[in-house]
Amino acid sequence: MHSLQAKIAFAYLSLAALVVGLSAVALIELSRIEGKVREGGKVAELFDATLEMRRFEKNYFLYGQTTDLEDHARFVARAQELSRRDTAVIDALAGQGTAARLERELADYARAMAALVNRPADESLAITVRAHGNRIVTLGESLALNERRSVDQALQNHQRNFLFFLGAVAAFLVLTGFLLARLVTRPLKAMETHMEAVASGQLTRLAPDSSDREFVSLTEAFNHVLDELERRQHTLVRSEKLASLGTLLSGVAHELNNPLSNISSSAQILKENQGVDADFRAQLIEDIDAETLRARGIVRALLDYSGDRDFRPIRVEIAELVEETLRFIKNKRPPGVELNIDIPAGLVVAADRPRLQQVLINLVVNAYDAMNDPKSGRTGELRIAACQVKTGEKDDDFPSPLGGCRSGGEAVEIEVSDTGPGIPSEILERVFDPFFTTKAIGHGSGLGLFIAYEIVEKHGGCMVADNRADGGARFRIRLPACLKESA
Repeated sequence: MHSLQAKIAFAYLSLAALVVGLSAVALIELSRIEGKVREGGKVAELFDATLEMRRFEKNYFLYGQTTDLEDHARFVARAQELSRRDTAVIDALAGQGTAARLERELADYARAMAALVNRPADESLAITVRAHGNRIVTLGESLALNERRSVDQALQNHQRNFLFFLGAVAAFLVLTGFLLARLVTRPLKAMETHMEAVASGQLTRLAPDSSDREFVSLTEAFNHVLDELERRQHTLVRSEKLASLGTLLSGVAHELNNPLSNISSSAQILKENQGVDADFRAQLIEDIDAETLRARGIVRALLDYSGDRDFRPIRVEIAELVEETLRFIKNKRPPGVELNIDIPAGLVVAADRPRLQQVLINLVVNAYDAMNDPKSGRTGELRIAACQVKTGEKDDDFPSPLGGCRSGGEAVEIEVSDTGPGIPSEILERVFDPFFTTKAIGHGSGLGLFIAYEIVEKHGGCMVADNRADGGARFRIRLPACLKESA
């Protein structure tokens, strides 16, 4: 039975069968109790007849009236009739032969009473009548008591059986609920956990946690969605990198134009002035060589940035990397925005240079966009600072990061902050989520900060976002410090 629907149907059919069985047993028990009640009515009718018979007997002894004697004879006949009619009931309650003994007692009682009517002065006959009457009433009382006990026992049996079957139904319900919960909630809980992981950017495939056809189909569909999402995310990540590359390329083109212009000028002088002295000629050639190396370095940086390659950490000096990054994207800097750079020389980390540069480009361009508001007419300030810290110190005000930074280790903290409007507090925890953006449609993919966060994590560092006390957003990055001379 590899279908959840079939298992649920089987469970409910079993429950329905159990309820129907309980109802049938209850109806049978009630039918038996009804029979007991009817038998009790017959015994009560016989007992009442014997009591009335004795009552008119006493009245006749006291008053000697003919009407009492007639009523007495009528109730004796009624008792005899009931005794013959309900022989089976009487024998069932008091034992085989009880009905016959009662009939004999009634017959002896009737003859004794008839004899007493003929000889009213015979006291021995009166004693005989009373003795027979007492035995008849005692037997009637015994029958009534046995009947009440029989009904009580039937009711107790019915109550016990009902409670037993009710407990069985409750146990079956609990067991069914537990099994269905395991069959349904466990796979759904696993899917919920994987969906939360997907929401946080971890595209982990879902392993089948149930052999039921419905969950297998759902798992396959979920994994297909994950594969498609992963493929599209790779496409979007590459698009985001190309967008950053375009930003870098526009600055590199301008930056590359300077050494090319210097090379061209020096070559033109050499071409037009063949008779320049040797020292000046050597200086021009040296300038051409230096500018050529400079241009080659710019092109190499661009190729390293744009190429798809493995993660290769090297020694990177933060001050030099920030200076190069700002130089490449200086055309993105809005008018009126000032730069405040506070990075001591010699601050080094082990990092993949192009990827770390991509993080800086993303943060700086985001800061420029936040402060680019021509309508307001206000100026802004971009501040980039860095320092060496020891994580986990008492005075360390670095908030708990989403990623992990080793506590107690030497780290380099890079801070990029601006004087823009800042980040609303309700979305601070979501700024690193994939596809989350506050920019207008068509102006942001929502992957820039997500990619930056992953790059920092790949370096063994962490990154957090918050707002400055005097306004504006602030991003802080911590990377393991490079304490050795070579990476």
